[in-house]
Amino acid sequence: MGVNLLYKSILETIIENINAGIHVVDDKSRTIFYNKFMGELEGLDVDEVMGKSILEIFPFLTEETSTVLTVLKTRKPIFLSNQTYLNTYGKQINTINSTIPFRISPNKFGAVEIAKDITKEKELLAKLQILQQELATNTNEPAKKGVKGYTFRCIVGEDDGFLDMISYAKSASKTSSTVFIYGETGTGKELFAQSIHNESSRYSKPFIAQNCAALPESLLEGILFGTTKGSFTGAINRPGLFEQADGGTLLLDEINSMSLSLQAKLLRVLQEGFIRRLGGLTDIPCDVRIIATTNEDPLNAIERNALRKDLYYRLNVINIRIPPLKERKKDISLLADHFIKKYNLILQKDVWNLSKEVEASFMAYDWPGNVRELENVIESAMNMIDKEHILKPEHLSAKTKEMIIKNEESDTIKHLLNNNNTLDEVLSCIERELINNALKDNSYNITRAAKSLGIKRQSLQHKIKKFKIDTGQENLSI
Repeated sequence: MGVNLLYKSILETIIENINAGIHVVDDKSRTIFYNKFMGELEGLDVDEVMGKSILEIFPFLTEETSTVLTVLKTRKPIFLSNQTYLNTYGKQINTINSTIPFRISPNKFGAVEIAKDITKEKELLAKLQILQQELATNTNEPAKKGVKGYTFRCIVGEDDGFLDMISYAKSASKTSSTVFIYGETGTGKELFAQSIHNESSRYSKPFIAQNCAALPESLLEGILFGTTKGSFTGAINRPGLFEQADGGTLLLDEINSMSLSLQAKLLRVLQEGFIRRLGGLTDIPCDVRIIATTNEDPLNAIERNALRKDLYYRLNVINIRIPPLKERKKDISLLADHFIKKYNLILQKDVWNLSKEVEASFMAYDWPGNVRELENVIESAMNMIDKEHILKPEHLSAKTKEMIIKNEESDTIKHLLNNNNTLDEVLSCIERELINNALKDNSYNITRAAKSLGIKRQSLQHKIKKFKIDTGQENLSI
Protein backbone atom coordinates (compact mmCIF):
# COMPACT_ATOMS: atom_id res chain seq x y z
CA MET A 1 0.00 0.00 0.00
CA GLY A 2 1.37 3.41 -0.98
CA VAL A 3 1.92 6.17 1.54
CA ASN A 4 -0.99 8.26 0.19
CA LEU A 5 -3.39 5.30 0.29
CA LEU A 6 -2.25 4.46 3.83
CA TYR A 7 -2.81 8.05 4.99
CA LYS A 8 -6.21 8.06 3.26
CA SER A 9 -7.20 4.81 5.02
CA ILE A 10 -6.07 6.12 8.40
CA LEU A 11 -7.89 9.42 7.87
CA GLU A 12 -11.15 7.71 6.85
CA THR A 13 -10.99 5.41 9.87
CA ILE A 14 -10.49 8.34 12.23
CA ILE A 15 -13.27 10.42 10.65
CA GLU A 16 -15.79 7.56 10.74
CA ASN A 17 -15.11 6.72 14.38
CA ILE A 18 -14.47 10.13 15.92
CA ASN A 19 -17.00 11.30 18.50
CA ALA A 20 -18.05 14.31 16.41
CA GLY A 21 -20.19 14.91 13.36
CA ILE A 22 -18.38 15.86 10.14
CA HIS A 23 -20.10 17.28 7.06
CA VAL A 24 -18.01 18.30 4.03
CA VAL A 25 -19.39 20.23 1.04
CA ASP A 26 -17.91 21.41 -2.25
CA ASP A 27 -18.05 24.93 -3.69
CA LYS A 28 -21.71 24.40 -4.75
CA SER A 29 -22.60 23.38 -1.15
CA ARG A 30 -23.12 19.77 -2.34
CA THR A 31 -22.25 17.07 0.20
CA ILE A 32 -19.07 15.16 -0.63
CA PHE A 33 -18.54 13.58 2.79
CA TYR A 34 -20.88 12.89 5.72
CA ASN A 35 -19.86 10.64 8.60
CA LYS A 36 -21.99 8.20 10.56
CA PHE A 37 -21.97 10.22 13.79
CA MET A 38 -23.44 13.27 12.01
CA GLY A 39 -26.13 11.03 10.50
CA GLU A 40 -27.12 9.69 13.92
CA LEU A 41 -27.15 13.23 15.31
CA GLU A 42 -29.39 14.64 12.58
CA GLY A 43 -31.49 11.52 12.02
CA LEU A 44 -30.37 11.14 8.38
CA ASP A 45 -28.79 8.37 6.31
CA VAL A 46 -25.55 9.00 4.45
CA ASP A 47 -27.21 7.88 1.17
CA GLU A 48 -29.91 10.56 1.36
CA VAL A 49 -27.38 13.34 2.00
CA MET A 50 -24.54 12.61 -0.43
CA GLY A 51 -24.57 14.79 -3.52
CA LYS A 52 -27.29 17.11 -2.23
CA SER A 53 -26.93 20.76 -1.41
CA ILE A 54 -27.34 22.15 2.08
CA LEU A 55 -30.68 23.78 1.22
CA GLU A 56 -31.98 20.50 -0.24
CA ILE A 57 -31.12 18.64 2.94
CA PHE A 58 -32.27 21.41 5.30
CA PRO A 59 -34.97 23.44 3.50
CA PHE A 60 -35.64 25.48 6.64
CA LEU A 61 -32.17 27.09 6.38
CA THR A 62 -31.30 30.18 4.33
CA GLU A 63 -28.06 31.61 3.01
CA GLU A 64 -28.02 33.90 6.03
CA THR A 65 -28.75 31.29 8.71
CA SER A 66 -26.53 28.48 7.41
CA THR A 67 -22.97 28.57 8.77
CA VAL A 68 -21.79 26.39 5.86
CA LEU A 69 -23.18 28.77 3.22
CA THR A 70 -21.79 31.76 5.13
CA VAL A 71 -18.29 30.24 5.17
CA LEU A 72 -18.51 29.37 1.46
CA LYS A 73 -19.40 32.96 0.74
CA THR A 74 -16.93 34.74 3.04
CA ARG A 75 -14.17 32.07 2.99
CA LYS A 76 -13.64 32.84 6.67
CA PRO A 77 -13.96 30.19 9.41
CA ILE A 78 -16.62 30.29 12.13
CA PHE A 79 -15.44 28.69 15.37
CA LEU A 80 -17.48 27.33 18.32
CA SER A 81 -20.92 28.42 17.15
CA ASN A 82 -23.80 27.25 19.39
CA GLN A 83 -26.67 25.74 17.39
CA THR A 84 -30.06 24.43 18.52
CA TYR A 85 -32.44 22.76 16.08
CA LEU A 86 -34.91 19.87 15.63
CA ASN A 87 -33.62 16.84 13.76
CA THR A 88 -35.78 14.73 11.43
CA TYR A 89 -37.25 12.85 14.41
CA GLY A 90 -38.39 16.06 16.09
CA LYS A 91 -35.69 15.72 18.78
CA GLN A 92 -34.12 18.99 19.93
CA ILE A 93 -30.37 18.86 19.30
CA ASN A 94 -27.76 21.21 20.81
CA THR A 95 -24.33 21.36 19.21
CA ILE A 96 -21.15 23.42 19.17
CA ASN A 97 -20.02 23.74 15.55
CA SER A 98 -16.85 24.88 13.87
CA THR A 99 -17.07 25.51 10.12
CA ILE A 100 -13.81 25.91 8.19
CA PRO A 101 -13.17 26.66 4.48
CA PHE A 102 -10.68 24.61 2.44
CA ARG A 103 -9.22 25.14 -1.03
CA ILE A 104 -10.37 22.82 -3.84
CA SER A 105 -8.60 24.76 -6.62
CA PRO A 106 -7.17 28.30 -6.90
CA ASN A 107 -10.63 29.84 -7.20
CA LYS A 108 -12.83 27.20 -5.58
CA PHE A 109 -13.44 26.60 -1.88
CA GLY A 110 -15.40 23.99 0.01
CA ALA A 111 -16.29 23.84 3.71
CA VAL A 112 -15.97 21.37 6.56
CA GLU A 113 -18.41 21.52 9.45
CA ILE A 114 -17.47 19.75 12.70
CA ALA A 115 -20.29 19.34 15.22
CA LYS A 116 -19.92 18.35 18.89
CA ASP A 117 -23.17 17.10 20.46
CA ILE A 118 -23.85 18.84 23.80
CA THR A 119 -27.56 17.93 24.08
CA LYS A 120 -27.14 15.89 27.26
CA GLU A 121 -24.99 18.54 28.88
CA LYS A 122 -27.66 21.17 28.11
CA GLU A 123 -30.40 18.96 29.57
CA LEU A 124 -28.39 18.38 32.76
CA LEU A 125 -27.70 22.12 33.07
CA ALA A 126 -31.42 22.89 32.65
CA LYS A 127 -32.30 20.36 35.37
CA LEU A 128 -29.69 21.86 37.68
CA GLN A 129 -31.07 25.36 37.13
CA ILE A 130 -34.62 24.14 37.90
CA LEU A 131 -33.40 22.50 41.13
CA GLN A 132 -31.56 25.65 42.13
CA GLN A 133 -34.68 27.75 41.50
CA GLU A 134 -36.81 25.36 43.57
CA LEU A 135 -34.29 25.46 46.42
CA ALA A 136 -34.25 29.26 46.30
CA THR A 137 -38.05 29.44 46.20
CA ASN A 138 -38.51 27.01 49.09
CA THR A 139 -35.86 28.50 51.37
CA ASN A 140 -38.45 30.20 53.58
CA GLU A 141 -40.93 27.33 53.52
CA PRO A 142 -40.99 24.63 56.23
CA ALA A 143 -39.31 21.45 54.97
CA LYS A 144 -41.62 18.45 54.75
CA LYS A 145 -39.19 15.97 56.23
CA GLY A 146 -41.88 13.31 56.61
CA VAL A 147 -42.82 13.25 52.96
CA LYS A 148 -41.95 9.98 51.25
CA GLY A 149 -43.25 8.46 48.06
CA TYR A 150 -45.62 10.13 45.63
CA THR A 151 -47.12 13.61 45.47
CA PHE A 152 -49.53 15.15 42.96
CA ARG A 153 -46.51 16.32 40.93
CA CYS A 154 -45.85 12.67 40.11
CA ILE A 155 -49.26 12.20 38.46
CA VAL A 156 -49.05 12.48 34.66
CA GLY A 157 -52.12 13.34 32.60
CA GLU A 158 -53.93 16.00 30.58
CA ASP A 159 -57.33 14.35 30.07
CA ASP A 160 -60.08 16.66 31.34
CA GLY A 161 -61.87 13.97 33.39
CA PHE A 162 -58.57 12.83 34.90
CA LEU A 163 -57.60 16.40 35.79
CA ASP A 164 -60.97 16.82 37.51
CA MET A 165 -60.19 13.79 39.71
CA ILE A 166 -56.75 15.20 40.56
CA SER A 167 -58.35 18.52 41.54
CA TYR A 168 -60.92 16.68 43.66
CA ALA A 169 -58.16 14.62 45.33
CA LYS A 170 -56.21 17.80 46.11
CA SER A 171 -59.30 19.17 47.87
CA ALA A 172 -59.58 15.89 49.80
CA SER A 173 -56.01 16.34 51.07
CA LYS A 174 -57.14 19.43 53.01
CA THR A 175 -59.42 17.35 55.29
CA SER A 176 -59.16 14.22 57.44
CA SER A 177 -62.34 12.57 56.15
CA THR A 178 -62.25 8.99 54.91
CA VAL A 179 -61.67 8.50 51.18
CA PHE A 180 -62.91 5.72 48.91
CA ILE A 181 -60.95 5.28 45.66
CA TYR A 182 -62.26 3.09 42.86
CA GLY A 183 -60.13 2.27 39.84
CA GLU A 184 -59.19 -0.70 37.71
CA THR A 185 -55.92 -2.53 38.35
CA GLY A 186 -52.95 -0.40 37.29
CA THR A 187 -54.71 2.98 37.24
CA GLY A 188 -52.65 4.41 40.12
CA LYS A 189 -54.84 4.14 43.22
CA GLU A 190 -51.92 4.06 45.66
CA LEU A 191 -50.31 6.97 43.83
CA PHE A 192 -53.46 9.02 44.53
CA ALA A 193 -53.61 7.79 48.14
CA GLN A 194 -49.99 8.71 48.87
CA SER A 195 -50.43 12.09 47.19
CA ILE A 196 -53.48 12.87 49.36
CA HIS A 197 -51.51 11.95 52.50
CA ASN A 198 -48.37 13.88 51.52
CA GLU A 199 -50.36 17.03 50.74
CA SER A 200 -52.34 16.82 53.97
CA SER A 201 -51.55 18.08 57.48
CA ARG A 202 -50.63 14.46 58.33
CA TYR A 203 -47.65 14.40 55.94
CA SER A 204 -45.10 14.13 58.78
CA LYS A 205 -46.88 11.12 60.27
CA PRO A 206 -46.82 7.52 58.95
CA PHE A 207 -48.43 6.40 55.72
CA ILE A 208 -49.02 2.63 55.88
CA ALA A 209 -50.52 0.52 53.09
CA GLN A 210 -51.99 -2.96 53.50
CA ASN A 211 -53.36 -5.15 50.72
CA CYS A 212 -56.40 -6.87 52.22
CA ALA A 213 -56.29 -9.64 49.61
CA ALA A 214 -52.72 -10.64 50.50
CA LEU A 215 -53.47 -12.26 53.88
CA PRO A 216 -56.08 -14.65 55.33
CA GLU A 217 -58.61 -13.24 57.84
CA SER A 218 -56.88 -14.76 60.89
CA LEU A 219 -53.60 -13.01 60.12
CA LEU A 220 -55.09 -9.78 58.79
CA GLU A 221 -57.06 -9.08 61.98
CA GLY A 222 -53.94 -9.36 64.13
CA ILE A 223 -51.93 -7.21 61.72
CA LEU A 224 -54.58 -4.47 61.67
CA PHE A 225 -55.49 -4.36 65.38
CA GLY A 226 -52.42 -5.90 67.05
CA THR A 227 -52.07 -8.91 69.34
CA THR A 228 -51.75 -9.56 73.07
CA LYS A 229 -49.43 -12.11 74.64
CA GLY A 230 -51.26 -15.37 75.29
CA SER A 231 -54.21 -14.61 72.97
CA PHE A 232 -53.12 -17.60 70.88
CA THR A 233 -50.14 -19.93 70.73
CA GLY A 234 -46.98 -17.92 70.07
CA ALA A 235 -48.76 -14.56 70.33
CA ILE A 236 -46.78 -11.59 71.66
CA ASN A 237 -47.66 -8.03 72.59
CA ARG A 238 -47.49 -6.29 69.24
CA PRO A 239 -49.12 -3.09 68.02
CA GLY A 240 -51.21 -3.33 64.87
CA LEU A 241 -51.24 -1.07 61.84
CA PHE A 242 -53.82 1.25 63.41
CA GLU A 243 -51.47 1.97 66.31
CA GLN A 244 -48.44 2.25 64.03
CA ALA A 245 -50.26 4.72 61.78
CA ASP A 246 -51.49 6.86 64.67
CA GLY A 247 -51.74 10.49 63.52
CA GLY A 248 -51.19 9.42 59.91
CA THR A 249 -52.97 7.53 57.14
CA LEU A 250 -53.81 3.85 56.70
CA LEU A 251 -54.46 2.66 53.14
CA LEU A 252 -56.63 -0.46 52.94
CA ASP A 253 -56.17 -1.73 49.41
CA GLU A 254 -58.73 -4.11 47.85
CA ILE A 255 -61.00 -3.75 50.85
CA ASN A 256 -63.65 -5.81 49.04
CA SER A 257 -61.35 -8.84 49.66
CA MET A 258 -61.68 -8.43 53.44
CA SER A 259 -64.08 -10.87 55.11
CA LEU A 260 -67.51 -9.50 56.11
CA SER A 261 -66.88 -10.24 59.81
CA LEU A 262 -63.63 -8.25 59.73
CA GLN A 263 -65.41 -5.47 57.83
CA ALA A 264 -67.88 -5.28 60.75
CA LYS A 265 -64.99 -4.83 63.23
CA LEU A 266 -63.45 -2.16 61.01
CA LEU A 267 -66.78 -0.32 60.91
CA ARG A 268 -66.87 -0.28 64.72
CA VAL A 269 -63.36 1.19 64.87
CA LEU A 270 -64.30 3.93 62.41
CA GLN A 271 -67.40 4.83 64.37
CA GLU A 272 -65.87 4.75 67.86
CA GLY A 273 -62.26 5.81 67.24
CA PHE A 274 -60.88 2.97 69.41
CA ILE A 275 -59.23 -0.35 68.60
CA ARG A 276 -58.78 -3.42 70.75
CA ARG A 277 -55.88 -5.77 70.22
CA LEU A 278 -56.63 -9.41 69.44
CA GLY A 279 -57.19 -11.09 72.84
CA GLY A 280 -56.90 -7.77 74.66
CA LEU A 281 -59.33 -6.12 77.10
CA THR A 282 -58.25 -2.49 76.77
CA ASP A 283 -59.62 0.01 74.24
CA ILE A 284 -56.83 2.02 72.64
CA PRO A 285 -57.68 5.39 71.08
CA CYS A 286 -56.39 5.92 67.54
CA ASP A 287 -56.31 8.92 65.28
CA VAL A 288 -55.97 7.43 61.80
CA ARG A 289 -57.29 8.59 58.45
CA ILE A 290 -58.56 5.69 56.34
CA ILE A 291 -58.24 5.58 52.58
CA ALA A 292 -59.88 2.48 51.09
CA THR A 293 -59.52 1.27 47.50
CA THR A 294 -61.13 -1.32 45.29
CA ASN A 295 -60.52 -2.43 41.70
CA GLU A 296 -64.20 -3.38 41.37
CA ASP A 297 -67.23 -1.12 41.12
CA PRO A 298 -68.25 -0.85 44.82
CA LEU A 299 -71.95 -1.18 43.99
CA ASN A 300 -71.22 -4.48 42.22
CA ALA A 301 -69.18 -5.60 45.25
CA ILE A 302 -72.14 -4.77 47.52
CA GLU A 303 -74.54 -6.62 45.23
CA ARG A 304 -72.47 -9.83 45.29
CA ASN A 305 -72.08 -9.50 49.08
CA ALA A 306 -68.31 -8.83 49.01
CA LEU A 307 -68.60 -5.37 50.61
CA ARG A 308 -70.86 -4.36 53.48
CA LYS A 309 -73.21 -1.57 52.48
CA ASP A 310 -72.91 0.19 55.86
CA LEU A 311 -69.08 0.11 55.69
CA TYR A 312 -69.12 1.45 52.13
CA TYR A 313 -71.27 4.44 53.07
CA ARG A 314 -69.09 5.06 56.13
CA LEU A 315 -65.94 5.06 53.98
CA ASN A 316 -67.46 6.84 51.00
CA VAL A 317 -67.30 10.36 52.46
CA ILE A 318 -65.00 11.44 49.62
CA ASN A 319 -65.35 9.33 46.49
CA ILE A 320 -62.68 9.28 43.77
CA ARG A 321 -63.03 7.26 40.58
CA ILE A 322 -59.81 7.02 38.58
CA PRO A 323 -60.67 6.57 34.89
CA PRO A 324 -59.04 3.63 33.05
CA LEU A 325 -56.45 4.40 30.38
CA LYS A 326 -58.88 3.54 27.56
CA GLU A 327 -61.01 6.51 28.70
CA ARG A 328 -58.06 8.93 28.60
CA LYS A 329 -56.55 8.19 25.19
CA LYS A 330 -54.97 11.64 24.90
CA ASP A 331 -52.69 10.70 27.82
CA ILE A 332 -51.20 7.60 26.17
CA SER A 333 -48.52 9.47 24.20
CA LEU A 334 -47.81 11.72 27.18
CA LEU A 335 -47.35 8.73 29.50
CA ALA A 336 -45.24 6.87 26.91
CA ASP A 337 -42.93 9.89 26.67
CA HIS A 338 -42.76 10.07 30.48
CA PHE A 339 -41.77 6.38 30.78
CA ILE A 340 -39.25 6.66 27.93
CA LYS A 341 -37.51 9.48 29.83
CA LYS A 342 -37.68 7.49 33.07
CA TYR A 343 -36.10 4.36 31.59
CA ASN A 344 -33.55 6.35 29.60
CA LEU A 345 -32.09 7.31 32.99
CA ILE A 346 -32.47 3.87 34.58
CA LEU A 347 -31.23 1.82 31.60
CA GLN A 348 -28.74 4.40 30.26
CA LYS A 349 -30.47 4.62 26.86
CA ASP A 350 -31.06 7.51 24.46
CA VAL A 351 -34.54 6.75 23.09
CA TRP A 352 -36.40 9.78 21.74
CA ASN A 353 -39.91 8.61 20.97
CA LEU A 354 -42.23 5.92 19.54
CA SER A 355 -42.39 5.09 15.86
CA LYS A 356 -45.62 6.16 14.15
CA GLU A 357 -46.80 2.53 13.85
CA VAL A 358 -46.21 1.80 17.55
CA GLU A 359 -47.89 5.05 18.60
CA ALA A 360 -50.94 4.32 16.41
CA SER A 361 -51.19 0.78 17.83
CA PHE A 362 -50.86 2.08 21.39
CA MET A 363 -53.71 4.52 20.73
CA ALA A 364 -55.94 1.75 19.32
CA TYR A 365 -55.27 -0.71 22.17
CA ASP A 366 -57.59 -0.83 25.22
CA TRP A 367 -54.85 -1.35 27.86
CA PRO A 368 -56.66 -3.69 30.29
CA GLY A 369 -53.67 -3.38 32.64
CA ASN A 370 -53.87 0.41 32.36
CA VAL A 371 -50.87 2.66 33.14
CA ARG A 372 -48.96 -0.18 34.82
CA GLU A 373 -49.24 -2.28 31.66
CA LEU A 374 -48.08 0.63 29.47
CA GLU A 375 -45.06 1.20 31.71
CA ASN A 376 -44.15 -2.50 31.62
CA VAL A 377 -44.39 -2.57 27.81
CA ILE A 378 -42.13 0.51 27.52
CA GLU A 379 -39.58 -0.88 29.99
CA SER A 380 -39.51 -4.27 28.23
CA ALA A 381 -39.05 -2.70 24.78
CA MET A 382 -36.30 -0.34 25.94
CA ASN A 383 -34.31 -3.29 27.26
CA MET A 384 -34.25 -4.57 23.67
CA ILE A 385 -32.99 -1.28 22.20
CA ASP A 386 -29.25 -0.94 21.66
CA LYS A 387 -28.18 2.34 20.03
CA GLU A 388 -31.42 3.16 18.21
CA HIS A 389 -33.34 6.29 19.11
CA ILE A 390 -36.85 5.21 18.02
CA LEU A 391 -38.94 2.50 19.73
CA LYS A 392 -40.23 0.29 16.89
CA PRO A 393 -42.42 -2.85 16.65
CA GLU A 394 -39.35 -5.11 16.50
CA HIS A 395 -38.40 -4.00 20.03
CA LEU A 396 -41.68 -5.32 21.47
CA SER A 397 -41.91 -8.89 22.78
CA ALA A 398 -43.74 -11.45 20.63
CA LYS A 399 -46.63 -11.59 23.11
CA THR A 400 -46.94 -7.80 23.24
CA LYS A 401 -46.93 -7.53 19.43
CA GLU A 402 -49.62 -10.20 19.26
CA MET A 403 -51.83 -8.22 21.65
CA ILE A 404 -51.12 -4.65 20.56
CA ILE A 405 -49.91 -4.49 16.95
CA LYS A 406 -52.91 -5.07 14.73
CA ASN A 407 -52.50 -7.31 11.70
CA GLU A 408 -54.23 -4.97 9.26
CA GLU A 409 -52.70 -6.67 6.22
CA SER A 410 -54.34 -10.01 7.09
CA ASP A 411 -57.74 -8.37 7.52
CA THR A 412 -57.32 -6.62 4.15
CA ILE A 413 -56.44 -9.87 2.37
CA LYS A 414 -59.41 -11.70 3.89
CA HIS A 415 -61.73 -8.91 2.76
CA LEU A 416 -60.33 -8.98 -0.80
CA LEU A 417 -60.54 -12.75 -1.12
CA ASN A 418 -64.10 -12.79 0.20
CA ASN A 419 -65.13 -10.31 -2.53
CA ASN A 420 -63.88 -12.40 -5.48
CA ASN A 421 -61.11 -10.01 -6.51
CA THR A 422 -58.59 -11.08 -9.15
CA LEU A 423 -55.05 -12.11 -8.23
CA ASP A 424 -53.66 -8.87 -9.69
CA GLU A 425 -56.06 -6.83 -7.57
CA VAL A 426 -55.13 -8.72 -4.39
CA LEU A 427 -51.39 -8.40 -5.08
CA SER A 428 -51.69 -4.70 -5.88
CA CYS A 429 -53.57 -4.07 -2.64
CA ILE A 430 -50.99 -5.99 -0.61
CA GLU A 431 -48.16 -4.06 -2.30
CA ARG A 432 -49.90 -0.77 -1.57
CA GLU A 433 -50.33 -1.73 2.10
CA LEU A 434 -46.68 -2.75 2.42
CA ILE A 435 -45.52 0.56 0.92
CA ASN A 436 -47.86 2.52 3.18
CA ASN A 437 -46.54 0.74 6.28
CA ALA A 438 -42.89 1.16 5.21
CA LEU A 439 -43.42 4.90 4.73
CA LYS A 440 -45.11 5.24 8.13
CA ASP A 441 -42.40 3.21 9.91
CA ASN A 442 -39.68 5.38 8.39
CA SER A 443 -41.35 8.75 8.98
CA TYR A 444 -42.03 9.08 5.21
CA ASN A 445 -38.33 9.01 4.43
CA ILE A 446 -38.01 7.64 0.86
CA THR A 447 -34.48 6.28 1.20
CA ARG A 448 -35.10 4.40 4.43
CA ALA A 449 -38.51 3.11 3.29
CA ALA A 450 -37.02 1.81 0.02
CA LYS A 451 -34.21 0.14 1.95
CA SER A 452 -36.65 -1.60 4.29
CA LEU A 453 -38.66 -2.85 1.28
CA GLY A 454 -35.51 -4.01 -0.51
CA ILE A 455 -36.11 -1.89 -3.62
CA LYS A 456 -34.48 1.14 -5.21
CA ARG A 457 -35.54 4.63 -4.25
CA GLN A 458 -36.62 5.43 -7.82
CA SER A 459 -38.77 2.28 -7.87
CA LEU A 460 -40.50 3.31 -4.65
CA GLN A 461 -41.19 6.81 -5.99
CA HIS A 462 -42.70 5.25 -9.12
CA LYS A 463 -44.97 2.98 -7.06
CA ILE A 464 -46.11 5.87 -4.86
CA LYS A 465 -47.29 7.67 -8.00
CA LYS A 466 -48.76 4.46 -9.46
CA PHE A 467 -50.86 3.68 -6.41
CA LYS A 468 -51.60 7.36 -5.71
CA ILE A 469 -50.48 6.92 -2.10
CA ASP A 470 -51.20 9.86 0.18
CA THR A 471 -47.93 10.56 1.94
CA GLY A 472 -49.49 12.86 4.49
CA GLN A 473 -46.75 15.41 3.81
CA GLU A 474 -46.27 18.07 1.19
CA ASN A 475 -42.58 17.30 0.86
CA LEU A 476 -41.24 13.81 1.37
CA SER A 477 -37.76 13.36 2.83
CA ILE A 478 -35.36 11.95 0.29
